[in-house]
Amino acid sequence: MSQQQKAEQFHNLHVKGDPVILYNIWDAGSAKAVSDSGAKAIATGSAPVAMAQGFGDGEKIPFDFVLGNIERIVSSVSLPVSLDFEGAYSVEPDVVGTHFTRAIATGVVGFNFEDQIVGGDGLHSISGQAKRLMAARKACDSASVGAFINARTDLFLKAKMKGEPHTQEMLDEAVLRATAFADAGANGFFAPGLLDLDMIAALCERVSLPVNIIALPGAPENSQLANVGVARISYGPIPYKKMLQWMENEARVALSQ
Repeated sequence: MSQQQKAEQFHNLHVKGDPVILYNIWDAGSAKAVSDSGAKAIATGSAPVAMAQGFGDGEKIPFDFVLGNIERIVSSVSLPVSLDFEGAYSVEPDVVGTHFTRAIATGVVGFNFEDQIVGGDGLHSISGQAKRLMAARKACDSASVGAFINARTDLFLKAKMKGEPHTQEMLDEAVLRATAFADAGANGFFAPGLLDLDMIAALCERVSLPVNIIALPGAPENSQLANVGVARISYGPIPYKKMLQWMENEARVALSQ
């Protein structure tokens, strides 16, 4: 199957009310394990990719390593592969486009692309992030690969990390961002950290793009998310953290004998 065909297959998996499940991986070995489980697609998580190599999240891992890692992942499975690209390792739209072009050359057919200022405070302005998305879209189209760009907003996750409540005003801003991102060429809208089912339902109703929710602790059940129109459910760093905890526990048992 060609890269373009895989891209089409990945697009078609995003159906409101029948979400694609992405059990996020970090290397070729974990990709193979998830592929063998019956998954329909493979997706990295930036945090587990970084942590598995001893780096912190937030573009701390070298860019060339990210590309080499995703290329090995693509080569290890026959499924469509999506890359958690964080902020594409640049603020400037021109450089964003160049980095997307390099990433597409590895064989990936999807991207997460976030609106937070990586390594800084707050979010990119809506117009600023739209320009960055347009550069990413142009790179994907110029490569003749209709890659799926999942535009992520960190509005809800940042509030959650600060212990702040999610408000109607935040939901309204998320809708504004989703609308602008769709106009700029995004194919999906990712709202990590949003856990309230009613707010998720409102987001799905008000946003034209397929909505992605992450299955963090405290999130609604997958069936509930499907019922309110979610099109994509991902697991982020949870699989890696669970695996690491299992390994530590097993090691403690072995070392205590």
